[in-house]
Amino acid sequence: MPVPAHPDLDLLASARVHEATGSGRRTFALALAGRLQGAVLWVQDRRTPEMLYPPGIAAFLDPARLILVQPTGALPILQVMEEALRSGAAPLVIGELGEAPDLTASRRLQLAAGTGGGRGLCLVPETRLRTNAAETRWRCAPMPGGGTARQHWEILKNKKGRLGQWHVCWDPTAERFAEVVKEAEMA
Repeated sequence: MPVPAHPDLDLLASARVHEATGSGRRTFALALAGRLQGAVLWVQDRRTPEMLYPPGIAAFLDPARLILVQPTGALPILQVMEEALRSGAAPLVIGELGEAPDLTASRRLQLAAGTGGGRGLCLVPETRLRTNAAETRWRCAPMPGGGTARQHWEILKNKKGRLGQWHVCWDPTAERFAEVVKEAEMA
């Protein structure tokens, strides 16, 4: 199966849970949220010093669509994500985690997403990855001199297809990331 010509965020299948890592993982999550309709549930530990800033995310999606939930600790974050995915009330549930969920927790998230039909996206620091049941894993990073306008996105894991990497640039007219350069296909 060939690598898509552009980083089509439809590769993040519904009814599945995915992971994004790297310093551009929040931008990646916002780009995905902007492509979907309906509410976006963002689950973040209340002790996290970096907060989402509504005017800063407005280029990606209407901040009124964002529901921010701030439990304390990793287990409550996973519990909120699981219940939200199971309910199907939001087409996208994003969880900021200090480390990737283990195999058991990630499998529970997958089962919940399968029941509710939405997408889950775990945002995980690159140094805290582990083997789990994520459908895809993306590494996302801003490119030098580009800020959030230019990003490097790479699929590190894909249970249903090929891996690939792209340099993308924010297109304010289309309000989405567009491919700048497709890198060589990876086996």
